[in-house]
Amino acid sequence: MSSVSKFLIFIFFVFFFVPCLCDDGTNLNIASCLIQQRISNFTIYSNPNNGSSNIYFDLLNFSIQNLRFSATSVPKPVAIILPETKEELASSVFCCRLSNLEIRIRCGGHSYEGTSSVATDGSAFVIIDMMNLDRVTVDSRPDFAWVEGGATLGQTYYAIAESSDVRGFPAGSCPTVGSGGHIAGGGFGLLSRKYGLAADNVVDVLLVDAEGRLLDREALGEDVFWAIRGGGGGIWGIVYAWKIKLSRVPKTVTAFTVSRPGTDLQVTNLVDKWQHVAPKLDDEFYLSCFVGAGLPQMKGKIGISATFKGFYLGPKTRALSIISKQFPELGITEADCKEMSWIESVVYFSGLDDGSSVSDLKNRYLESKGYFKAKSDYVRTPIPTSGIKEALRILEKQPKGYVILDPYGGIMNRINSQSIAFPHRKGNLFTIQYLVEWKEADNSKSTEYIEWIQGFYDSMEPYVSSGPRAAYVNYIDLDLGAFELISTNTATLSDAVERARVWGEKYFLKNYNRLVQAKTTIDPNNVFRNQQGIPPMSTVVKFKDDV
Repeated sequence: MSSVSKFLIFIFFVFFFVPCLCDDGTNLNIASCLIQQRISNFTIYSNPNNGSSNIYFDLLNFSIQNLRFSATSVPKPVAIILPETKEELASSVFCCRLSNLEIRIRCGGHSYEGTSSVATDGSAFVIIDMMNLDRVTVDSRPDFAWVEGGATLGQTYYAIAESSDVRGFPAGSCPTVGSGGHIAGGGFGLLSRKYGLAADNVVDVLLVDAEGRLLDREALGEDVFWAIRGGGGGIWGIVYAWKIKLSRVPKTVTAFTVSRPGTDLQVTNLVDKWQHVAPKLDDEFYLSCFVGAGLPQMKGKIGISATFKGFYLGPKTRALSIISKQFPELGITEADCKEMSWIESVVYFSGLDDGSSVSDLKNRYLESKGYFKAKSDYVRTPIPTSGIKEALRILEKQPKGYVILDPYGGIMNRINSQSIAFPHRKGNLFTIQYLVEWKEADNSKSTEYIEWIQGFYDSMEPYVSSGPRAAYVNYIDLDLGAFELISTNTATLSDAVERARVWGEKYFLKNYNRLVQAKTTIDPNNVFRNQQGIPPMSTVVKFKDDV
């Protein structure tokens, strides 16, 4: 854990814990239970006019990565609990249930819709923040590692590299993302065309269920173990730790980032060539494409640019040979390519400031926070040039918007779509991640930005997957549909499952029904839920519009 995190937790306990015990009965109940269970690391909500409550909000906002969900109008948790052991984790669940409080599990706080930090259904809730459960233990061989659910990807990568210079792990590039939720949703990254998703490389788990039991793979059973790998975070229980299989990486890898601004026609041609090349490159090669507003052009017109990020598991001579043959239009030169170790490439693609070191991967605080909205698509048939041109016209109208195109193919094309809950395998050429970002000074225009990205998404419907139109659960998008749960009036069980099918089949395709069965097995009372959860068959779900 970073020194910043440790300092924050210290001051929360020493200065804030006692004054906030008696704000109301609910606060007192959860606080009393936690004390009885000998859990000392927690903080309770109090009136914002109370000066000591600043500490509560500092902790709350520390891991909210999308500032849309830090506004004063957004519902706040009754308490934030920071368990330090698996026993405290189980006791935290017990106290939340005893106090009739909903549970939100926060590992890194990167949920695109704030589902790990917010309950928007009007229910009182608690955040169980996993930041103190962040240990990574690499086996002595070292082919495997145990990663606690609160460890960030940066902490995980750092620990792996400390143990071996020829081992890595195929997960995402943002170092402050929490491993608990990231792996639960699948976890795509630069090594995934070679080794699959993070979830494909999970061999065991320790999960705290709604009854406070710590269950491993054998105790969970294969159906539930299947579901928690790629079935989404926060709805099965709380992952105390994943056991992951490490991947072999060479001592030297190659990376490059090149930007290609140009006319609409030039950028269209580059993107078109990319979509035909990137999914078919060697498994060892990852080449993504970022498209958005580029350099200002004449007469104040906003130009478009395409930025290509390349990663190759091997020396630059081989990387240059492959890309020059397959994609000569990109014009990659030897000077563009940089050789480095795998862990140095993690820093290179991390988004950290220039000059950052490997040790900076351990810092779990994200410095460059802002406001954003995201959506996603899968592409199975190359987009015609007319579709690319249409996308560029839309992007030119909003310089704060952009898309990231991640190539599939490789081993992703050879893993069965039912091997784990994540289904998006054979036939997918690439994913589209649509994003629009803004800062606080522009927050008055947030509605305009969100409407822009929704319109952009709608315009791309003819060019992307259909029946259903697929999406990636780690890019959670409440526009696809959501439960609005309340405490009165009920819908039938079949209604709950069918309502969730609206988004469930977009995220999980034909795996949705099996996920419902697994949910019924592990959490029949729907203790672990959020706005886009998968409901069990054995509980009643309550809906706002049934009032």
